[in-house]
Amino acid sequence: MGVDTSLRSTGYGIIDLFENGSMNAIDCGIVKNKAKLSQLDCLKRLHVAVTQLIELYKPDHISIEGTFYSKFAKTAMILGMARGSVLSALAGTDLPVWEYSPKRAKQAITGSGDASKEQVAFMIAGILQADVSQINDDATDALALAVCHGQAILSPTSGKLGTPL
Repeated sequence: MGVDTSLRSTGYGIIDLFENGSMNAIDCGIVKNKAKLSQLDCLKRLHVAVTQLIELYKPDHISIEGTFYSKFAKTAMILGMARGSVLSALAGTDLPVWEYSPKRAKQAITGSGDASKEQVAFMIAGILQADVSQINDDATDALALAVCHGQAILSPTSGKLGTPL
C-alpha cells in the first residue's frame, strides 16, 4: 500500500506484488476533504480512512511519501499534520512502514527523479496494466510509492529500500 499524504487530498494505492516481479493494481483513490472542513475534522477523516483501508485490504507493507520541504512554513506544517495523522493510524498496526522521497519514487518508476506527474502516470499504467486516465494525480503518486517499494522488495540487495519508520 502506498500513501501520498495531504490535508485535502490524500492518495492511496493498493497493489499485488508477485514473485516473478509482476504487479497489478487492486485499488486506488483519494481521501478528499472539502475546504470548508476544519483542520481537525480533516485529520480525523484521514486517520479513520487509512485505518479502514488497512482493515479492508490487509497490506503486508506500507510506503509513504517522505517529509515535504517548503519555503512556506504554514504549508509545511499543514502537510506535516496530515502526515502525522496518517502515521498515527499506521502506528496502530504492526505493519512495516517505509518512507520514500518523491524524487526516489519518480526515479524508480520513470528513471528520472524530475519526471512530471504525466510521465509517472504513463509509466504506472504500463507497469500495472491499468487505465490511469481517470485516476487523480494523488492516487497515481500513491501507486508510484507502492510500486517503488515493491521493486525494492524484489531486489533487496540493491540497497534501494526506503527509510523504515
